[in-house]
Amino acid sequence: MSHHSTNQGQLVPGRQDTRGGQTRRVWMTLIVLAAIVLADPLGTAAPTKEVRKILILNEANATYPGISIINQGIQAGLNDSPYHLQLYSEYMDTSLFPDPAVQQELRDFYIRKYRNLKLDVIITVGPSPLKFMKEVHQTAFPGVPIVFCLPTLGATTTPILDSDFAGVENDMAPAESVGIALKLLPATRKVVVVGGIAPIDREILADVKKELASFEGRVEISYLTDLAMPDLLERLHHLPGNTIIFVTSIGQDAAGTTFKSNESGPLITSAANVPVFSMFDVHLNHGEVGGDLSSFSEQGKVAGGMALRLLRGEKAREIPEVKGVNSYMFDWRALKRWGIKESALPSGSIVLNREPTVWESYKWYIIGGVVLILAETLLIFGLVWLRERAKRSETQRRESEERFRLAANNAPVMVWMAGIDGKCSYFNKTWLDFTGRPLDAELGNGWAEGVHPDDLHRCLETYTKAFERRESFEMEYRLRRKDGEYRWILDNGVPRFNPDGTFAGYIGSCIDITERKFAEESLVTIGRRLIEAHEAERTWIGRELHDDISQRLALLAIEIDQWIQNASISDVTELVRRTRAHVKEITHDVQGLSHRLHSSKLDYLGLAGAAAGFCRELSDKTDVEIVFEHSGIPDNLSKEVALCLFRVLQEGLQNAVKHSSVRSFAVNLQGTGESIELTVTDFGSGFDEQEAFTGSGLGLISMRERMQLVHGDFSVKSRPGAGTTIRAWVKLKTDGYRAAAG
Repeated sequence: MSHHSTNQGQLVPGRQDTRGGQTRRVWMTLIVLAAIVLADPLGTAAPTKEVRKILILNEANATYPGISIINQGIQAGLNDSPYHLQLYSEYMDTSLFPDPAVQQELRDFYIRKYRNLKLDVIITVGPSPLKFMKEVHQTAFPGVPIVFCLPTLGATTTPILDSDFAGVENDMAPAESVGIALKLLPATRKVVVVGGIAPIDREILADVKKELASFEGRVEISYLTDLAMPDLLERLHHLPGNTIIFVTSIGQDAAGTTFKSNESGPLITSAANVPVFSMFDVHLNHGEVGGDLSSFSEQGKVAGGMALRLLRGEKAREIPEVKGVNSYMFDWRALKRWGIKESALPSGSIVLNREPTVWESYKWYIIGGVVLILAETLLIFGLVWLRERAKRSETQRRESEERFRLAANNAPVMVWMAGIDGKCSYFNKTWLDFTGRPLDAELGNGWAEGVHPDDLHRCLETYTKAFERRESFEMEYRLRRKDGEYRWILDNGVPRFNPDGTFAGYIGSCIDITERKFAEESLVTIGRRLIEAHEAERTWIGRELHDDISQRLALLAIEIDQWIQNASISDVTELVRRTRAHVKEITHDVQGLSHRLHSSKLDYLGLAGAAAGFCRELSDKTDVEIVFEHSGIPDNLSKEVALCLFRVLQEGLQNAVKHSSVRSFAVNLQGTGESIELTVTDFGSGFDEQEAFTGSGLGLISMRERMQLVHGDFSVKSRPGAGTTIRAWVKLKTDGYRAAAG
């Protein structure tokens, strides 16, 4: 945290090189000292990652295991992203809220919520979100690519989509799962298919029946679907031998009870007296044997990978759709329960929950014992080596400290150091010579006794905040020299770190900038006097134009008018008439210039009256509407403040009329008894504030300088296309302003 004086950016002519060289010497000294103390190269800050926004729209909420698994897979697929990802998750919850009216309310809400967020990718999980995006994509989210997974909960065909869609299609394999079950259990004579009555259950069951039609004649296939869960479990408990169970989906039983995949699975496997096979990987770990399973996790990973490709610039139409993500997966515990040999599984099968062998269970203990013996052997040699190294390190540390103290004590700047507790632990000889105090008196917080009382609070606050944030700081304060005089000090502090990256405290340097401060104050005084002289000159010119030239031109117009009345030659008369008109026009212009250079209305009518008159005159002249409001303006307002605010009004309103491209403006002049505030507002084209202050124009800069001369505040709020507001505020006081602020 740095503290800067009001005009710190101004330099005394002829001293720029001196100040720049002095600053460079300070920083060079700091770099050398930091290198000696830390012996660690400077690091560079890690670049900031670009932000990308992804909306994940789910069929159901995260309490459903399948949804949770797919979302984990999506995040795994995005792990290698070079961007900073902001993920937004929403849920259609069609199973909990099937009412079309409720679903439409959810759709409308999500459209309003994300319409203006500028999403980079949308990922749909399930058929309802995909259908939603297919219908509203072009109107609500045009140009945003869509990645879908689990597009249908059954095995039906994915709907036809436009070129902004890419994703993973379903590829459930009930025939492959039943086929591998018959291969593993060749004595099987009957297959019992278990399912529920929810709409999605019936959809999946219809596809399963089509797939299993090829097994008719080989085995007997029966379906248990229209039963309440207790009745179903009772039937499964008394199945004949040489039977297998194939589970499809049970979202709801005949009694109307709803189930999640992690709820129905354990009930079925606990009650069944024969092996149970399934279609999805989310059914495993409940006692099912397995099969050729559709992997929700892998679907999520593929979808996440596609989203990452879109973020990197690929088009959705360039990414081929993936036809399902299936794998042969089996539960080792179920294989053992039903006597199925692992060697009979298809090549490449994934076996879960396998119990480790003795070597797998205890190999690290065995390896650890051998390593421990070797470590004890090496430890003796290591201790001897470390002891010698410690001696060398201590010697090097002492030599390093001696070099640092030698360099610091001969540095042309005052150097200090602080520990991790924030208290100073070292001051070089230059500091001690400056303050005339012994080292013991300066250590800890003793140095603060020499800081000027008016600067102490700010100084300590700056130091404390920088210390808490572990960041560099720069501050100015007055420090008592040994002769009792307070001198302005520029103090620069930087955090220091140990080679292992741990915080070690601060190191800083100080230079005496009293002469520079005096020079800056001189610049302010010179600038003030230049403005005062400029205003006095303008006042004189205004009076001369008004009292002399304007009157003489008026008399000339009267004489010409009389001469025209007595003339008889028409040509001459017309010529004189035109001349008279020009003279009147010149007279009007000269009077306007007079008022602009020095408004006599400000002297006679006060600030409010002069401001109202100026707004009225400018409105008539430029044919624009200017709404002027005022209240609470004191009659005894100081001339300096009144003139300063009037000049800001003139400059600000004329600039607004000229550049804003609108014809309506608002001026507000408000007094509170303690302060006065002037605002000039337009709703025009606006501009970039930074460019306006750093450009070649002087209007905003001169207005800001005028307000500084009466200890006021000047600010501008503007954005391209959003209008501009100029605010000038000054506190009323009687202890004197810098005179002639105009």
